[in-house]
Amino acid sequence: MMKAKTNRYAIRKAVFPLICLFLLGKVAAQDISDKANAFLDILSEDLREKTLFTLDDEERYNMNYVPIPREGATFHDFNETQKQAALNLLKACLSKEGYEKTMEIRALEKVLRSIENDDNDKMPDGRPRRDPLNYHFCIFGTPSPSEIWGWRFEGHHISLNFTSDEGKIVSATPTFFGTNPGIVKEGDSRGKQVLKKESMLGFALVNSLSADQLKVAKFSEEAPPEIISANHREVGEIETTGIAFPQLDNAQQEIFRKLLQVYVGNYIFDFSENLMAKIEKAGIENLHFAWAGSLKEGTAHYYRIHGPMLLIEFDNTQNDANHMHTAVRDLTNDYAEDILKRHYETEHH
Repeated sequence: MMKAKTNRYAIRKAVFPLICLFLLGKVAAQDISDKANAFLDILSEDLREKTLFTLDDEERYNMNYVPIPREGATFHDFNETQKQAALNLLKACLSKEGYEKTMEIRALEKVLRSIENDDNDKMPDGRPRRDPLNYHFCIFGTPSPSEIWGWRFEGHHISLNFTSDEGKIVSATPTFFGTNPGIVKEGDSRGKQVLKKESMLGFALVNSLSADQLKVAKFSEEAPPEIISANHREVGEIETTGIAFPQLDNAQQEIFRKLLQVYVGNYIFDFSENLMAKIEKAGIENLHFAWAGSLKEGTAHYYRIHGPMLLIEFDNTQNDANHMHTAVRDLTNDYAEDILKRHYETEHH
């Protein structure tokens, strides 16, 4: 009994300071440099060269979400220990929900390969175009708890772009998640819908609108064929249209907040909290919800949440409206460009 008490006391003694530091906001939960360096340290020289780029390399802005040849090492290149180290880095940047979503989207590649049943659909290296191992890791700069650096995880229907400064993730956009099929209609995964919350809450909000509200929210009878931001380095000018947050009633505002949280909640807790605080500071009242296309599931539709510093897009038009694309863009700090600009200005000064 004495030994058990002693063990419990020792555990409490070890954990209590960490709890206090966490409550004070002093635990560097976002410092992912240790995970990045642990990953790099076990790579061969060839793989390190394949993975590492300078922070200002143009490749850092080469965001894409279609199955094309890419830079960076992939799961094909890694042994099991290296794969786990790579995944540990990914886990350190995403919430449980965001990480599971990422893995489920990778798994859809097998489903898509089975549906298409095209043995001739190959990448230039001869591997199948639909391949859950064909996801790339690129690190930009030198992972450090004090300096600016970044990294990217990317492949078909996934583009995750992170930048860290002074031990904290300061940017996690652009973010792209897509699914094809949107809802799996055959095989062992039948009924699987990876982006279900994004879809269902969008429909819940638009179908809660009154006729007068819908006239304001709906900007087109036809949905655009793709997210408007696409893979552009800069989003550019997008018309602010749709219904503003203050024009929603309390119940509708609650749905709106839940939908917003689905997207913001993909990131690790500290960063998602900071991003939400930034959105709140810019003004929830300045956000608009805009819809285009059908109000019924299974038919082409699009929506976006748009404000001075934020753009969230959802598009489901391809493959008979069973192919979903989503994107999150920080209009003031994609790729941490705002922070990098200030950093370089200070350095130059």
